[in-house]
Amino acid sequence: MTVEKIVLMLAGTMVLVGSLLAAYIDPLWLLLTGFVGANLLFAGLTGFCPMVKILRKFGVKSGDAFHRS
Repeated sequence: MTVEKIVLMLAGTMVLVGSLLAAYIDPLWLLLTGFVGANLLFAGLTGFCPMVKILRKFGVKSGDAFHRS
């Protein structure tokens, strides 16, 4: 598993969990979804993602998240 795939799966999971919690528990959980979206936007604009730094400290290797077909 590569850093890029883990970040994508984690972000997707957090968005889904935040949306479900907002729908069934409390609308304030939308803040989690908004935070994840803002972090993805920031990472796309700057190339910096805090989760990538954390995963690299744990020794997870980088790789190609998307292969050209």
